[in-house]
Amino acid sequence: MTRPLLVAYATKHESTHEVAEAIAARLRDDGWVVEVRRAGEVSELDRYSGVVLGSAIYTGRIHRDARGFLEVHADALARMPFAVFAMGPRTTAPADLAASGAQLDRGLRHAPPPLLRTVFGGAVDPTRLRFPYSRMEACDARDWHAIEAWAGEVARAFASVGALSR
Repeated sequence: MTRPLLVAYATKHESTHEVAEAIAARLRDDGWVVEVRRAGEVSELDRYSGVVLGSAIYTGRIHRDARGFLEVHADALARMPFAVFAMGPRTTAPADLAASGAQLDRGLRHAPPPLLRTVFGGAVDPTRLRFPYSRMEACDARDWHAIEAWAGEVARAFASVGALSR
């Protein structure tokens, strides 16, 4: 029986969910069977052949549901293909991406090492935020071409280590 890949995500305002869906769509285009679920709602990983975890970065930390996911599923993640993406900076300037990358790495320090990890620019819709964040300037630094390209890298990396969901 074919075991699907899991694309799990942790988000407050749905931007990370949108990126998770785009990654899942690309993986499906490459022939993978994929499920997309909130990280906080995943109780076991036995039924999956690989995992992609996405997390927003808030105030320098990955989302609490992503932290919990990594802690609860550390043993299972160590035995399967595993990749991570984070949504962070308001721009795609190299310094901003590097700073968010360091924050992601801190969040991953106790987790099994992922095959791939990356940071994408984030999105801010101040109309969905509470004061004082509601005064932030709106932005959307998500690079959809980079997201699709990274999903292609994930498909190739998972195939090279024998994930079984194709």
